[in-house]
Amino acid sequence: MTEFIENFAYGISILSMVVISYGSILAILRFIQNEVSRINGKFSFKRLNTIKINFSYYLLLGLDFLIAADVIRTIVENTLQDLAILGASVLIRTILSYFLGREMKEDTSLRKDFESEKTTL
Repeated sequence: MTEFIENFAYGISILSMVVISYGSILAILRFIQNEVSRINGKFSFKRLNTIKINFSYYLLLGLDFLIAADVIRTIVENTLQDLAILGASVLIRTILSYFLGREMKEDTSLRKDFESEKTTL
């Protein structure tokens, strides 16, 4: 049973890496596409902000999977030192998730403000 739980947690960790990697690749490709559009004079700051927000969603989802994997690992971790390391890891990832979520919210708000200014001009 312990081996199954460890493998399951490992699988969730792998899934988090896949999600973050996929989001990174998408963000890089869209960023390059936006930068290449500068040549045509079609660069969009709004598109750049959208790329950042979408990438943040992938990062948050990946971090949530990592936290879930850490919580599952606590089932089989026996020593106090292992639990302390796991707890610190979860705390750091939770803080990162919180601030990343907050930044996403501010960026989304900024984009809405920008769009409303554009329509009133």
